[in-house]
Amino acid sequence: MTSNEMNERDHKNSEMIINDQTIEKGDPVLIKDTSSNPQLSKDNGHLIGNHIPVRFAGFWMRFWAYLLDLIVIGSIERLIINPVFRLLDISLNEFSIFAPISIVTAVIFYAYFVLMTRFFNQTLGKMVFGIKVVDLEGNYLSWKTILFREWIGRFISATLVIGYVIVAFLPKKQGLHDLFSDTTVVHEK
Repeated sequence: MTSNEMNERDHKNSEMIINDQTIEKGDPVLIKDTSSNPQLSKDNGHLIGNHIPVRFAGFWMRFWAYLLDLIVIGSIERLIINPVFRLLDISLNEFSIFAPISIVTAVIFYAYFVLMTRFFNQTLGKMVFGIKVVDLEGNYLSWKTILFREWIGRFISATLVIGYVIVAFLPKKQGLHDLFSDTTVVHEK
């Protein structure tokens, strides 16, 4: 066997073709296994099933997208909510957790993340940076998953700052809120 034939054989053994896409050995993949008896791949330890090739979004990409989202939310508040509060003569200077401005700000914050993730799988910040939220099993994101991720999980992650920082260290680049809801953030094609 010539060296060219050996290289070609090795190259063929190091890739899979799934749904007309070539996946190199070692490429990260999200997996949806619809069989009742999943098998482990000896190459990467992932389940073999309906593979979707992905590239996980890292800490900094997600960080910049989040900052852009905070700018969007702050703009909504300053352009819409603040004028309405002034018109209705409601104080904008109270700094209590139960002040009307605090409650409205929290509602806008969570509604923005929940609704954008539900209908687009991404917020405006994620759209700009070309990333989106996906289910680890490749399923459509349900209301339950989104509410848990964006409401409860985000509250826990914000309370324990480490919940966001761990994105930099985990192999699937998941925050605490992603771990709780079996989701992650990936780059779009």
